Amino acid sequence: MSANAATEHNSEMESLKARLKATWECGDYGHFATYMASGALDFLERIGIQPGERVLDVACGAGQISVPAARAGARVTGLDLADNLVAQARAWAREEGVDATFDQGDAEAMPYEDASFDVVVSLIGAMFAPRPDRVAAELLRVCRPGGRIVMGNWTPEGFIGGMFRIIGKHVPPSPLMVPPAKWGDPETVKERFGSGVSSLDLTRQIYTFEYPFPPADVVEFFRVYYGPANRAFAALDDSGQEALRRDLEQWWSAHNQATDGGTRCEAEYLHVTAIRR
Repeated sequence: MSANAATEHNSEMESLKARLKATWECGDYGHFATYMASGALDFLERIGIQPGERVLDVACGAGQISVPAARAGARVTGLDLADNLVAQARAWAREEGVDATFDQGDAEAMPYEDASFDVVVSLIGAMFAPRPDRVAAELLRVCRPGGRIVMGNWTPEGFIGGMFRIIGKHVPPSPLMVPPAKWGDPETVKERFGSGVSSLDLTRQIYTFEYPFPPADVVEFFRVYYGPANRAFAALDDSGQEALRRDLEQWWSAHNQATDGGTRCEAEYLHVTAIRR
């Protein structure tokens, strides 16, 4: 790559990262995630974090993992790209009376020393950074040798992977953006961590989305509160928005298991536990 081409590529990447930051800062992820709290706690319980462990929550959102982990006695630091989510996480920690630190920062270049943490966690978060090889390198770098890296990543074949494909059909992603759901593919995860880990456990788990309202209202809820859906709808004209809404409503309706007028869909994710070499 020539110097000019490299400069142009870097400029395009910085522009993409600025758009991603703006995407996650729109809507209201803290409110959006209230319906995901149960699944987050199930994920946290599966990790088995111990009191006193130094825990880094990468792409921590509004603190859905960080605050309960701190409540359980872990020494928690949360990192997120979105300033408003960092503020929400800090506010929640204060309300709960727990001691946790929250920083604004990038999963591709984390502001921490090597081997700073015993457990490095990311639930449906770091998978959205555009350069996964850098993310993998950073997750390994900040984790101590013998420590754990634990991720929960939507699978390409699962319910949310399918929703991403629908949105991408209507609003194609940047060519610089590696598909986030590749983090849910076992062979890809093995390749990304490579020789940096001494063991790697990969299991498929279910995250249940449950709402007390019908699929059409779920789609509207995503449009208002979930940044990527919010920005996708905003990028379309009226007819484009209607087409996207129709496809998403059909997807949620087709997978709805609720029989009480609400919505209940099961989304597969890959639970990753890696031991840092």
